[in-house]
Amino acid sequence: MFETVMGIPAHPLMVHAAVVFVPLLAVLAIVYAFVPVTRAHTRWVLGLLAIGAPLSALLAKLSGDAFYARLDAQGRISEGYYPRLNEHSDLGTTTLLVSVALGVITLALVWFVRPRDGFAASNRVLGILLGVLALAASGATLYYVIRTGDTGAKAVWEGQ
Repeated sequence: MFETVMGIPAHPLMVHAAVVFVPLLAVLAIVYAFVPVTRAHTRWVLGLLAIGAPLSALLAKLSGDAFYARLDAQGRISEGYYPRLNEHSDLGTTTLLVSVALGVITLALVWFVRPRDGFAASNRVLGILLGVLALAASGATLYYVIRTGDTGAKAVWEGQ
């Protein structure tokens, strides 16, 4: 299912959604948490991204695994190339996990820190905690998206 799209390997196509949506989620989560004036304008978009970005990372991971299996079954991976592909695959798994964590934190952020309330007295500690968690998860997510993309690009452009 995740191997090809109209005869083209799916991974190079699907990875573009993750490369756009996951960093966008990370940046908007930070903005929502720490720039209250933007909350009313970004709340619904951020809620959708909190679901869509991890799904795009999942599709990239599943299509990457299918692509790897296809190339391996066809004997198109040289012996010395496996470590590079395995590193990329491992980073893809980590990217998926941190993007899911960021999605969950972001959903909690948009639920508990509403535009009209800001950090209301009753939710102030929770709001600050969610903001700090969003900042940390966003940083980790951006780091792993960059690392995963870098290893994938090097695998393609530096050859087998």
